[in-house]
Amino acid sequence: MRNFKLAHRLRVAASEISGSLPLMKVSDYLTWLAEAILEQVLALAWRQTVAKYGTPQRTDGSLCDPGFIIVGYGKVGGIELGHGSDLDLVFIHDGDPNAETDGAKPIDGAQFFTRLGQRIIHLLTAQTNSGQLYEVDMRLRPSGASGLLVSSLGAFERYQENEAWTWEHQALVRARVLVGCKQVGAAFEQVRASVLGRERDLPTLRQEVSEMRAKMRDNLGTRITAAGTAENAFEATVPFDLKQDAGGIVDIEFMVQYAALAWSREHPALLRYTDNIRILEGLEQVGLMPATDASLLREAYKAFRAVAHRQALQKEAGVVTGINLWSNANTYGASGPS
Repeated sequence: MRNFKLAHRLRVAASEISGSLPLMKVSDYLTWLAEAILEQVLALAWRQTVAKYGTPQRTDGSLCDPGFIIVGYGKVGGIELGHGSDLDLVFIHDGDPNAETDGAKPIDGAQFFTRLGQRIIHLLTAQTNSGQLYEVDMRLRPSGASGLLVSSLGAFERYQENEAWTWEHQALVRARVLVGCKQVGAAFEQVRASVLGRERDLPTLRQEVSEMRAKMRDNLGTRITAAGTAENAFEATVPFDLKQDAGGIVDIEFMVQYAALAWSREHPALLRYTDNIRILEGLEQVGLMPATDASLLREAYKAFRAVAHRQALQKEAGVVTGINLWSNANTYGASGPS
C-alpha cells in the first residue's frame, strides 16, 4: 500500500506542477487515494481482529459486518487533502459494547472495537522502509484525547447533543463517512444533520465563533503583524500566514461554518456537501450571500490553497510574503477548472 500511495502521489504532484491538473482536481485525487487506502486498511484490520477474537454483535444479537465506520474531519472530510496532510479521523460503531465476541478468545464489544481502532492506526502510521501511509489525528473524537478511541453511535450522538462545544459543531460541518458499514454511515449522516440543523441563538453563535477565531489568531498567527490585523500586514515584504492570519484560509472556513450552523435549519441543502467551495455555492444559491461576495471568497480560498499546496510540495511552511502571494496563486492555477 505504501508503494501504491507513493506512485499515485508522484503522479498527481507531477500533473500539478505541469499545470495539467488544477487545484480542485488535485485535492479530489489525494482524497480519493486516502479513501482507497483506508478501505483496504479497514478490511485488513477487521480480518486480523476477528481472527483473533471472533465477531462482535449488535444489541439485537446479529453479527457486526463490520458495524463500523471511519469518519473524516478537516481536510480529508472536506475533500481538500493536500500534499503531506495528516488524516483527522473519528471511529464509530453500532455494536453492543457489553456482548462478547464469538471467538475462541472472546472479549466484549467495547474492547473489540477499541482494538480494531488501534490496529487501524498502527497500519496507517507504522514506519517501514517505504515510509508510513499517513499521520493520524484522533483528537476530534468525543472528549478529545481523554475520550474513548472508538465511540458507539449512540454515545457519539449524546455527546454532540449535550456536551460538544460550538467549535466541535463547526468541525462537524466538514465531517463525512469515508469507509465502512453503509447502515452505520447513513445513521451517522442523520445524527450530523440533526445536530447541525438544530435551532441556535445567532448572537451567541456569532460571539462563540468570533472568540474562537480570535484565540486561534493570537496563538498561531504572524506575530509581527498581529496575525494580519496590524497596518503593516499586507506590505510587500511582510510575511503572511496563509492559514492563520486575518483574511486567510481559516477566516473563510469559519465564515462558512458559521453560515452552516446558523442557517442549515431553514436550508438543509447547506449540509449536502462538506467542502467549503460547494457550501459557498449553496449560500449563493439560497440567497444568503451575494454572488459577488461568494465568488470573491471562492477565488480567494482557491488562491490561498494553491499557494499552500506548492509550499507543501517544497516542504516549506505555509507562509509567504505579500509580493509573492497573488503572483504565485496565478502561476499555480488557482482558478483552473473545478
